[in-house]
Amino acid sequence: MRAPDTGGRGLFVSFEGIDGSGKSTQARLLFEHLTALGHDAILTREPGGSAGAEQIRALVLSGDVDRWSPETELLLFTAARRDHLERTIRPALAAGRIVICDRFADSTRMYQGLRGPGLRRCVEALHDLMIAQEPDLTLLIDMEAGTGLSRAIERGGGEDRFEAFGGDLQAAMRQGFLALAKEFAPRFRVIDGARDIDAVAQDVRAAVAERLA
Repeated sequence: MRAPDTGGRGLFVSFEGIDGSGKSTQARLLFEHLTALGHDAILTREPGGSAGAEQIRALVLSGDVDRWSPETELLLFTAARRDHLERTIRPALAAGRIVICDRFADSTRMYQGLRGPGLRRCVEALHDLMIAQEPDLTLLIDMEAGTGLSRAIERGGGEDRFEAFGGDLQAAMRQGFLALAKEFAPRFRVIDGARDIDAVAQDVRAAVAERLA
């Protein structure tokens, strides 16, 4: 039996967390679960998710750690997000689909907003001007920073520029994500990622089912 749709307005679910937290795996598992139930869902990612945004992804996730300043990164990520929003996310939501996104604006609040005095204000100002949209539900897969960084380094794959900033930044971002979960409490759910994949997936499914209900 086909599951009910989302009422013609769609549902926007984002996954956040430090590198190596397992959020990408959980996003994929949620997509497979919802699709199996009959929901019309799409799985996308940031940076990326549209042709132009994927080109920007190749620029910002590889190369030396000092390849871009935090301010330049902020502009690049915002440009990628705008294209992703216009070409992928908003059309899907307008069609009543469930959008599952591996990272969104909260990652920019952390990865760029924490890297210099006053940058968080710049992140918010640019977000309000060019994006002006938040997810309906954000699932924060929380994990101790050292464990996540070790996993990310072992994973490899070439897109390792941010992992190269080291453990101090990862620890700061973990605490920053937890602070965001309090700042934007109505849309955040914090899930313990330091467990086996199936246990985490069950909590993810429960949070989304509650939101759909």
